[in-house]
Amino acid sequence: MGRVVAAAGLAALLAAAVAAPGDARAAADQVWSPFVLVAGLLLVGLVADEDGLFAATGHRLASATGSGVILYAGSAALVAGVTALLNLDTAVAFLTPVLVHAARRRGEDETALLYACIFLANAGSLFLPGSNLTNLIVLGHLHLSGGEFLARLWAPGLAAVVVTAAAVGLAHRRALGRLAADPGRPDRYVLGLGLAAVVVSAALVLVLRAPALPVLVVGLTAVGLRLQARREKPARVAAVLGLPLLAGLFGVAVALGALGRVWSGPARLLAHTGSVGTAVVAAATSVLVNNLPAAALLAARTPPHPFSLLVGLDLGPNLLVTGSLAWLLWLRSARAAGAAPSGRGAARLGLVVAPLGLAAALGALALTGTR
Repeated sequence: MGRVVAAAGLAALLAAAVAAPGDARAAADQVWSPFVLVAGLLLVGLVADEDGLFAATGHRLASATGSGVILYAGSAALVAGVTALLNLDTAVAFLTPVLVHAARRRGEDETALLYACIFLANAGSLFLPGSNLTNLIVLGHLHLSGGEFLARLWAPGLAAVVVTAAAVGLAHRRALGRLAADPGRPDRYVLGLGLAAVVVSAALVLVLRAPALPVLVVGLTAVGLRLQARREKPARVAAVLGLPLLAGLFGVAVALGALGRVWSGPARLLAHTGSVGTAVVAAATSVLVNNLPAAALLAARTPPHPFSLLVGLDLGPNLLVTGSLAWLLWLRSARAAGAAPSGRGAARLGLVVAPLGLAAALGALALTGTR
């Protein structure tokens, strides 16, 4: 999959560079920083995972109570928190196996936690600029710091998380009523480099308007120290980064960003739709071409309803697996953990979960006066 996307992205990038070099350059200037930021956050997540922070948190959730409902609520909060601080791709890559194993330790059906991980990662990506690459692409027009972004979107983000968690939980309520078994011995963890990298990266995203390069430096430094100490392997670092996939999506994003500058059709469409219409267009486009290229296309020119656009780009991918990179990482992580996610089952659930999450977030936008 990664090689296919990389080849398609390279072809699209070359076509855009030849056909409209100035517009392709402007699009590249808009979209490069999100891809650099997610690479840095994935590296930070790798070090935190190697320190056992995610696994230990999952064990604590599994052993905290005999109620499956409370385990589910705690897991939902964990996914939303890691997504907000370390990006949704980091969340699904590292938390999916943790939640699967937490459910199995208690003798519970893993389905609820498995699907909650991906749906809540998408829903929880509205809180901070670095929570989702699409936020940073659109943010180029807004010039907001992480704190200012959070002040505008915490209410829509929270509404989307609560409604999405409730919808997924209700769909799998039978799996949550069973009493817990003994989860076994706790996982070992280290409060050191991984935790420090997470804290520093979160602070940089909150404070800086352009945190991509500083966060990448943090991630590279942390991983470099682990490689030097032989506590990490280059092959695993390369697998976590998934550079062919990221490079391919970058190429497609640049090509569609150039198209959005040459062709005024997307800008005219958004100019004639209101807040709800903008979110619907964004959701549909994200399913058709993935939300990262969709963001580059729809935000090539300043959108009239940027926050509604973000709601559609961030929550729309819950409709289908084509919507975001996080879906591909989730499928890979779930299968590596021995789970068997159903694309058809996820699509059926998404047709219910996505509209509810979109409605909740848009309602919160309207209540707070943010568009």
